[in-house]
Amino acid sequence: MKLQMHSIHFDADVKLLDFIQKRIDKLETFYDRFIDGEVFLKLDKDSTNSNKIVEVKLNIPGNQLFAKEKSDSFEAGIDAASEALRRQIKKFKEKQMAH
Repeated sequence: MKLQMHSIHFDADVKLLDFIQKRIDKLETFYDRFIDGEVFLKLDKDSTNSNKIVEVKLNIPGNQLFAKEKSDSFEAGIDAASEALRRQIKKFKEKQMAH
């Protein structure tokens, strides 16, 4: 899937970008008609440990899936966001089957 990745106010490591790409590509096993996607990586200014924000937007025909997670690391955030998106895909497919 074609993903645009945006790291806001910092430069993301190539390993991190590859990890994100692989994790999001795994979602194609649940639904294979993705158009494209965007990933936003942000660092929150607060002093707590969980200051990394991950936002994932996936475009599918006729709809858009979105997940936003805040965690200690970008990897953990992507894991949580991809799990949330997997649940959204499952719901979306169930709605389609009902029609």
